[in-house]
Amino acid sequence: MLSSACARPRLALVTETWPPEINGVAMTLSNLVAGMRSRDWQVDLVRPVQQGESVDGSAGLLVPGLPIPGYQGLRFGLPVAGRLQRYWGGNRPDVVHVATEGPLGWAALRVASALRIPLTSSFHTNFHRYCKHYRLAWLRGAVTRHLRLFHNRTACTMVPNLSTRDYLQQEGYRNVVILGRGVDHQLYARSRRDPSLRRAWQVEEDALAVLHVGRMAPEKNLDTVLEAFARIQTRHPSARMVWVGDGPELAKIRRACPHHVFAGARVGEDLARHYASADLFLFSSLTETYGNVVVEAMASGLPVLAYDYAAAAIHIRNGENGMLAPFGDRAGFVRLALALSSMSPSVRRQMGIAASDSLAASRWEEVCDQFERYLNDAIRPVEF
Repeated sequence: MLSSACARPRLALVTETWPPEINGVAMTLSNLVAGMRSRDWQVDLVRPVQQGESVDGSAGLLVPGLPIPGYQGLRFGLPVAGRLQRYWGGNRPDVVHVATEGPLGWAALRVASALRIPLTSSFHTNFHRYCKHYRLAWLRGAVTRHLRLFHNRTACTMVPNLSTRDYLQQEGYRNVVILGRGVDHQLYARSRRDPSLRRAWQVEEDALAVLHVGRMAPEKNLDTVLEAFARIQTRHPSARMVWVGDGPELAKIRRACPHHVFAGARVGEDLARHYASADLFLFSSLTETYGNVVVEAMASGLPVLAYDYAAAAIHIRNGENGMLAPFGDRAGFVRLALALSSMSPSVRRQMGIAASDSLAASRWEEVCDQFERYLNDAIRPVEF
């Protein structure tokens, strides 16, 4: 039941990550929250306190957290069920959306269920695929069971694409629905190309700048990018590899490839300039549920090479606005990277323009409309 017939609907969004943390989940949730507030929803965030952050109560319920091993700067929230019980007792939401499945998410699920508050969830991270990259393959079955139990206790689980929905349904997940992703066309655009940035990268006027953006971590399959660029450089010695991002693999790659450009983590217009100032984008991850960087690069006018799944499978038309390698085919990925680098600059530019144009209809407004419909569907069954 809505908190009042005339009241604005109230959403409690529970997440372990939030800007200024840099990752696809935080970015996606910030866009959803902005969209819901623009639709006159009250949105209360429930999340861990970030380092150096003051707790003034204006940001919702901030809870204690601990660092996530291997994920510098990220924290998981402690399972403060008692605080949630008191908070929602005095600020009862119409619906709770749990975006992450950590200890805080489980506490929120239990408390919302006990208070009979409608619950929805989203599936953002393929934790079961991460296991092998952290020598935890033996945990895969337990992780899958844990996630399935979690999500099946909510009215629906929102996923970003059809393939993830199909996979989860095969694994026994119920009520899986698709909530796509948008892209900020004002931010990510070809017009942000910056010759001065290319000079800072020491890219010669007609040389090739190859870009990777994302967390530099084992699950991102970065060895494939390294191999692909090494092959590119044998044919194009003046090509430069530019890495945007941070993570546990950064130091190792920096030591092995001191001639590459390491730009660190970038956000906002600075990130958009980095995208638009490159010539092609290599993305070799095999663990994405979506891959926001793929559409950001495409909107910025870059031909993208990625594996044929997630966002790439949705948006790339092979050979027209980018290139797709068969999933897991490392040799095929390297071969296509070499082919893409060997195209004439004018052909690559046309492919990049086609990439940007093809995303014209991918906007956050439509995504937020669908998110609102799912929330309302969860609320309606308990209305009188």
